[in-house]
Amino acid sequence: MQDNATPRFAARLNAFKIGAADYWPGRNIVTTSDLLARAATAGLTAADLNYPDHFVSDTPADLTRTLNDNGMVLNGLAMRYYTDPGYKLGAFTHPDATVRRAAIDETKRGLDALAEMGGRLMTLWMGQDGFDYSFQMDYARAWDDTIAAMAEVADHNPQIDIALEYKPNEPRAFALMPDAATTLLALRDIGRANTGVTLDFAHVLYADEMPAFAAALVARHSKILGVHLNDGYGKWDNGLMVGAVHPVQTVELLVELERAGYDGAIYFDTFPDHSGLDPVEEARTNIEVVNRLRAIASGLVGDADLRAAIAAQDAPLAMRLVQAAMLK
Repeated sequence: MQDNATPRFAARLNAFKIGAADYWPGRNIVTTSDLLARAATAGLTAADLNYPDHFVSDTPADLTRTLNDNGMVLNGLAMRYYTDPGYKLGAFTHPDATVRRAAIDETKRGLDALAEMGGRLMTLWMGQDGFDYSFQMDYARAWDDTIAAMAEVADHNPQIDIALEYKPNEPRAFALMPDAATTLLALRDIGRANTGVTLDFAHVLYADEMPAFAAALVARHSKILGVHLNDGYGKWDNGLMVGAVHPVQTVELLVELERAGYDGAIYFDTFPDHSGLDPVEEARTNIEVVNRLRAIASGLVGDADLRAAIAAQDAPLAMRLVQAAMLK
């Protein structure tokens, strides 16, 4: 987001299935290409695709053509192991070595599809890699298996970045990589230059972290490869519209991202499905809100008075300055 340039915006593609019967009357099957075309009407300029889910009825060539036809670019792919019941005990941490091998090989196929489409970012959210009970998991073995798998995945195509997206739990009661610090420890052990972190705002809240602090830690010790904006109440992954609950924390994160030189896409990982919202209007709202909050953040980045207040840990002055910028 350098020089306040407008970022590429993407959103959770499956949300655009909402109201499918009305939007595509008489259609029995809605393809990924259909979802991309509808998403483009919201003003989205990029797309993240799930592998293998979004490739069931469309080839990489089909999807590339659809993206081009709708003025969109591919931001990257995200692996979706949790949709396969075979991975219910884990993908990279499954106790059966043949299942772990299947997960690694499936990830490599996803990387090959991504490369065919000219993409450079693969996001791994390992929600199914965790545990539910005491004495259920050999923690050291699970960690070693995960590190070995991720290193192999990263080595498959060093030209593609591998981003780890952490979350405290769900579907497992405890995730193996639940927070920024643990994820950074894993990246240190993986030791590959083409690895980093995707920060999901609601996941960070859920991990009881301050989003800007998490971003600062990741930028210091690794790389911020992806940013998912949304909001929530910190109790679970609500997936609310951006700024709905934590506008000040969102602005602080945007300030930190600008300072870190993040210039990647902004992905709206939101759930209009939960309230039956119009996904196009919801995406348009997210775009409008983020553009406004980014403009505020850009004005605060170089604010000498704010810098002085922060240096002195003068919270009353900092809040007056930030809220004066936000509440015009």
